[in-house]
Amino acid sequence: MKKEIKKKTTSRLNRIAGQIRGLQKMIDDEEYCIDVIIQASAVRKALASFEDLMLENHLTQHVTHQMKHSGQKKAVNEIMKVYKLAKKK
Repeated sequence: MKKEIKKKTTSRLNRIAGQIRGLQKMIDDEEYCIDVIIQASAVRKALASFEDLMLENHLTQHVTHQMKHSGQKKAVNEIMKVYKLAKKK
């Protein structure tokens, strides 16, 4: 994994963990439902950002390696798998 991306993903995951703890506290404190939903939406966006970083790492590291070393079919299959997952969002 690229060092820069690893640093960003670790930071992002720590932030997401804090947001999840915040959601739990909001539920425990019986906060207003809309406020909880807004916070949950922020968590979803943060997870999407994390996924983007992981995809960037995969494409720039693994897929390019596969393409250079006769793994084109595997690389294309992996890209299509991610594409199909993204369409389901």
